Amino acid sequence: MEDHKSTHVGFLFDKPLRHWWGTLEEDRASRAILRRCATLDAVALSVPYQRFYRYMLGCGWPPNARHAELDKLAAIAGLLAHVKTDASERLSATMSPLNADLLVSELRFRDLLKIETTDDLFVSLRRALPLVKHTANVEQLARDVYGWNDEVKKQWAYSYRWPAK
Repeated sequence: MEDHKSTHVGFLFDKPLRHWWGTLEEDRASRAILRRCATLDAVALSVPYQRFYRYMLGCGWPPNARHAELDKLAAIAGLLAHVKTDASERLSATMSPLNADLLVSELRFRDLLKIETTDDLFVSLRRALPLVKHTANVEQLARDVYGWNDEVKKQWAYSYRWPAK
């Protein structure tokens, strides 16, 4: 059973987040600034992220969010700036299409599943998104980054199409 907080976050990752992501197509300057941010600190200190943060506050993001939650929100904004095409499936499935060579190697994917911190997850996914042609399910990526834990890692492992030996 989901608690109130996770339900609330789920709401935020639907329409408000999708709307903001959609505005990046027209606001290319903000997208470019966020895409150049190599760290979470750089994202958090950028003007486009601060505008996004204020927008999310207006949509119901808790003003007293913990530092770890704010880092997750910064990671989501920074990563979504790299997403050009919304996919129907989880990013881990997109990383390994059946009809092409692996876009993300098995070794790189296993290393991704070992990541514990939001900082490291941001850096790793930022590097992986170009490999999948900047394609990801916007809402699912946000949920996965926000809830990155052993359960999400298991879901990623199940959805990744492991190569046959």
